[in-house]
Amino acid sequence: MNEHELRQLIGKVKAGKLSRRGFIHRMVGLGLTAPLASQMLAYSGIAQAQAPSTYKPTKRGGGGALKMLWWQGATLLNPHFAVGTKDQDGSRIFYEPLAGWDGEGNLVPMLAAEVPSVQNGGLARDGMSVTWRLKKNVQWHDGRPFTADDVLFNYEYASDPATASVSIGSYKDIKVEKVDSHTVKVIFQKPTPYWADAFVGTRGMIIPKHLFENYRGAKSREAPTNLKPVGTGPYKFVDFKPGDMVRGAINTAYHEPNKPHFDTIEMKGGGDAVSAARAVLQTGEFDYAWNMQVEDEILLRLEDSGKGRSEITPGANIEHIQLNSTDPWTEVDGERSSVKTKHPILSDSAVRRALGMLVDRASVEKHIYGRTGIATGNFLNNPERFRSKNTKWEFNVDKASQLLEGAGWKRGADGVRVKDGKKLKLVYQTSVNQPRQKNQQIVKQACQKAGIDLELKAVTASVYFSSDVANPDTYTKFYCDLQMYTTTMTQPDPALFMNQFCSWEIATKENKWQGRNITRMRSDEYDKAYRAAEGELDPVKRAALFIRMNDLAVENQAVIPVVYRPRVSAVSNKLRAPLSGWDNDTWNLRDWYREG
Repeated sequence: MNEHELRQLIGKVKAGKLSRRGFIHRMVGLGLTAPLASQMLAYSGIAQAQAPSTYKPTKRGGGGALKMLWWQGATLLNPHFAVGTKDQDGSRIFYEPLAGWDGEGNLVPMLAAEVPSVQNGGLARDGMSVTWRLKKNVQWHDGRPFTADDVLFNYEYASDPATASVSIGSYKDIKVEKVDSHTVKVIFQKPTPYWADAFVGTRGMIIPKHLFENYRGAKSREAPTNLKPVGTGPYKFVDFKPGDMVRGAINTAYHEPNKPHFDTIEMKGGGDAVSAARAVLQTGEFDYAWNMQVEDEILLRLEDSGKGRSEITPGANIEHIQLNSTDPWTEVDGERSSVKTKHPILSDSAVRRALGMLVDRASVEKHIYGRTGIATGNFLNNPERFRSKNTKWEFNVDKASQLLEGAGWKRGADGVRVKDGKKLKLVYQTSVNQPRQKNQQIVKQACQKAGIDLELKAVTASVYFSSDVANPDTYTKFYCDLQMYTTTMTQPDPALFMNQFCSWEIATKENKWQGRNITRMRSDEYDKAYRAAEGELDPVKRAALFIRMNDLAVENQAVIPVVYRPRVSAVSNKLRAPLSGWDNDTWNLRDWYREG
């Protein structure tokens, strides 16, 4: 579809000849996500229709206890430091953004009074600003009023490099102004096609100014409220044991009528995915379990018990292997994997390319993931418009061996290749998890045949995904040669998802390893493409830029994509939980309820 045809369709929507839903369906058919199609209409002066609520309870409370399992327990409850999904989900129990994304791709107001649009004066036609009007009469859990000052503070807090927030990428290139006590204006440096980033969704949770203003910058990690949140959400903080348990109780002063349904909430952490699945699907001990990274045949067997169901929610999460660009074994100024170093083995492009051929994605899909993981050669797989057709993946041990041989890596007496007196030995880590460890074994066997000695390491999930800057075994430190995990895409636009290969996002000691570029990849071409995409309003040109970014990350072997993973949750039969592939699992806890 060219620009002229697109404008004709938008004109039909304005004239009432084509429904908003019809337009969005046409765009989805062309590979756009519903949220992006919705934002396209917003820029054209067509406001978003409010999605009908599916919430049935007619009074607040009375639902008893909501028991949830996250087999990776939350380690802190400050959303600006939440590097892992479990910390984001734990924080979202108590904190809210201005708006979130539902499963249909609609922007849903949370602390905002309405979704900004051209019609209501919130969205500038030139793409240079967005104005958010806030709900009035919203209180923090301690009774203090929520105002524009809190929103402005979050901008100042997150954009300060000394704070070392993981959310800095959403705030550092904007300016935020207070218009009045319940209105803020976000000003962009250039026309911005994806304006719903700051203060929205995963990176948008608002923390209270009055409890954090004395702990900004270098003191940010000292705030007591990092572990004892005071938010505006449907549940108030009761107790937190890092890596183990988060407890909350009903917020009787919540700003939405008749909500929430449950009287108490419990987010249990630890254990493993299989036991979590069993606790919902087989025993019914829990109502909900997150991230069912479980072999599909096990899930199907557990579902036969009749206690619950597997919810498969489309999104863009990717299970992938990262290759370290830096030296994880040499310390420089108190930091391993320092950008001042190069990897002693993986700097050889032949080794990186060979490793890409030694990942048997087809076997991983067939024997491990089934419905829940699709083999892919792309890092960016969804929305379809952004999916590259240029990449190919191939499993070929012989070709990998030839590559290594041609690059001077010769087999020693023990079968392990050697070059310049250095053995081709690498450490490959992941979290303790049955599918991941089986995946490791598949790769190890292929590497062994090709003459690569791969040492496998499995780190307890609560440690691996911890936000503890003192822990050497976190994935953000990346103190090994290769590692595997799933990167989640928590927005319908790929901008935030793809900034994890930008040079300014490299995880370092200086930013407390909060930077999103864990591989430490550095590419001027990639940085240039990303900057261009930030201000490109033409959807076709913008898509081409993101496809190029994907290709660069894959071609450089910064990552080896393995399987695209839709979100899989275990849900009890009576629980009604609106889930979204574009936001946190706990994005809309206010609408969760139990039938019967």
